[in-house]
Amino acid sequence: MEPARPPLPPFTPETAALKVQLAEDAWNSRDPGRVALAYAEDAVWRDRTACGRGRDAIREFLRRQWARELDCRLRKELWSFTGCRISVRFESEWHDAAGRWFRSHGNEQWEFDERGLMRYREASVNDQPIDVSERKFLWPRR
Repeated sequence: MEPARPPLPPFTPETAALKVQLAEDAWNSRDPGRVALAYAEDAVWRDRTACGRGRDAIREFLRRQWARELDCRLRKELWSFTGCRISVRFESEWHDAAGRWFRSHGNEQWEFDERGLMRYREASVNDQPIDVSERKFLWPRR
């Protein structure tokens, strides 16, 4: 049995906010292995047109995404929570290999098991081209 990944459901305002911050920190590491550890072995993942099941599929999706979305920086914001579910809004900035910048906006719905591992994630994402002068997320790469 895998160790628990606190905070655990049922969530409170404080533990839901902490879970969101931990997810943001992991995502900004751009380490597919680190991010995938937050998911149950048989987790279901939906993002844009990609759907997958399990950590291996999640790691592969993230490798592909971060090979395409270069220098990605992300902010997540707690939107809502109840029991074992959390909804977040997010915004990220990244550029492609040609140097064109984008801002992605979206919503995610998460569901966790009793060990605090995400067993379901569904994201709705919209990408908007931006000029480099419009960037807001300028912190150094972590």
